Amino acid sequence: MRRLPRAHLGRILTVTICVLAGLMVMVSAVNARGSDLRPGRNTDLVSLVKAQSRRNAELARDVTVRRAEVDALSTKQTAQSDLAPRLAERAAQGGLTAVTGPAVTVTLDDAPESVSSNGLDPDLLVVHQQDIQAVVNALWSGGAEAMTIQGQRVISTTGVKCVGNTVVLHGVPYAPPYVISAIGDQRRLRAALTDSSAVAIYRQYVDAYGLVYRQRSPDQVTLGAYQGLLDLQYAVPYEQ
Repeated sequence: MRRLPRAHLGRILTVTICVLAGLMVMVSAVNARGSDLRPGRNTDLVSLVKAQSRRNAELARDVTVRRAEVDALSTKQTAQSDLAPRLAERAAQGGLTAVTGPAVTVTLDDAPESVSSNGLDPDLLVVHQQDIQAVVNALWSGGAEAMTIQGQRVISTTGVKCVGNTVVLHGVPYAPPYVISAIGDQRRLRAALTDSSAVAIYRQYVDAYGLVYRQRSPDQVTLGAYQGLLDLQYAVPYEQ
């Protein structure tokens, strides 16, 4: 049996591959009917995050309403005993009631876009989780009676988590600027911020790279009650 020349065989294979490729393109076009076969690649992640944040906020408000109803029923049942004042005191200590008083407010923000990152690590130009925690810890040490971050009340189980270029608080992501407000003795709060070595390091970055640190002392602010679940997912009571 006579073999075909290699050149002739190569041309046949090339034509065959082209025909198959054309058929695949045609089938894809027919199935797509003018639409994108991979619509997921165009998913707007920013819109998705914002939508989920709104959903989380709605659920948190719903939980707060239900908890208020339960608290009202509990107070009504115990109105004739000494438990009502104690429940109210515990609710205030746990951040479940709004608080009004003199405050110190600190705003942290990334360096402006006009600051060139040429030759610099971009991480030097943004606010990080530890920067927010430094301010929060300093305010607690200064005797803060109540505190909010981005308007959300800080309680004993509040955690500040950095995810990408956003900070997640109670399941809701926030972009800068980050606003931390604390009610208490303003003189002590300001002194605690001044004495904090962690805050001092952040302010060095403010001077060196243009990050933002603003501090105000309003005479009176109202910090809302905590909205959300109080159940612990992982921690369990300690038993001796």
